[in-house]
Amino acid sequence: MAHRREHRAAARQDTPYAEALAAFGDRLRLVTPGQWDAPTPCADWSVRDLVNHLTAEQLWVPEMLMGSTTSEVGGRFDGDVLGTDPVATWTAAAEASRDAFALPGATELTVHLSFGDVSGQYYLDQLTADAVVHTWDLAEGIHHRTRLPAGLVEFALGEYTGYGDLSGSGLFDPPLPVPDDADPQARMLALTGRRDHP
Repeated sequence: MAHRREHRAAARQDTPYAEALAAFGDRLRLVTPGQWDAPTPCADWSVRDLVNHLTAEQLWVPEMLMGSTTSEVGGRFDGDVLGTDPVATWTAAAEASRDAFALPGATELTVHLSFGDVSGQYYLDQLTADAVVHTWDLAEGIHHRTRLPAGLVEFALGEYTGYGDLSGSGLFDPPLPVPDDADPQARMLALTGRRDHP
């Protein structure tokens, strides 16, 4: 995940994390048996790789909110975490991460990420934006071109605008130009090096 210079986002109530997880889960349930190896807009990631990435991110959440460091968690969630039932694994991981963030005070905790300490709110906002863009990636990978919910797009657009050029992280392609009248989804995707389709 990318990070802003300021890591202490103030606690707020409007981060659409549960909605972002639900949107990803909805697309995940559309994956057919022959599509797991299909390519996605994420370079070098198949559909299964992408689902595995987002599932692993959710598996980290309870650990990080309990104060663990990345070195303490180590390689526990490396490799294939999906097993033989990716949908069930995703569902359990998403429910656990959502429940962890729902605990009182979760967004005010200090979370020890690989690049430094951040607030729980900052961590939550990052995870939400990541889930939004990867929901689009998953839909593209399984050929279900999608219009994401407007609230999710607006949230992610605000987050990625704040991050600036993400290509230096090695996780995103350089931002793409968009017309002045581009809609929010096209602008959000362009910031992450993706081209939307009409």
